[in-house]
Amino acid sequence: MGRMARSCTQSLLKAVNYALGMFGVAMIVYALWMFRVWLRDRESDHAETPWFTYTVLGFGVLMCLITCSGHVAAETASGCCLYFYMVLVFLVCVFEGAVTADVFLNSNWEEDFPEDPTENLDKLKDFIKDNFDICKWIGFTVVALQGMGILLAIILKALGPHHVRYYESDDDYLPDRVPLLKNYVPHQSYVVSDQFGPKTRFSEFENQP
Repeated sequence: MGRMARSCTQSLLKAVNYALGMFGVAMIVYALWMFRVWLRDRESDHAETPWFTYTVLGFGVLMCLITCSGHVAAETASGCCLYFYMVLVFLVCVFEGAVTADVFLNSNWEEDFPEDPTENLDKLKDFIKDNFDICKWIGFTVVALQGMGILLAIILKALGPHHVRYYESDDDYLPDRVPLLKNYVPHQSYVVSDQFGPKTRFSEFENQP
């Protein structure tokens, strides 16, 4: 029962991380598109560094790294990997919460960010305003997936890794490990018969006076 629960938790954690990985790949593709447009127009209009493009690209790479670390943590169920994954996701959630709180609670939140020479931030802001319902559900989905990832990691840590049993006697459980060995020759027991015992005793009898 414990092994089945552990396997289900590992599969769910991998699925959650795959979804987060798709979100990260989408951000990387969007950042590369913005970077391509900036390279095309930088000689005429934009000469400054596109910080918003690099921020989106870095965040997308970070999401992909979280996906890889979550997959490793789910596969190994190691305490160190799970702790690293949970801390990484928690820090991302804190960053997202801080940015969201600044945007909704601060009316002059645009002053907290440097000016974007590519104007992609303004375009994204206008797109979110025009499609607020869709963007809201996308944001809720990402946050929910991150929360599920932390919860599943905690459950998997509580279940613990797969237990490997070691036995003092190798003879009782050797057939289970035979397929992993090459050119394995099974142990054979030999019975030494006393073939020369009677002859030796007869020779001794002949030598007596």
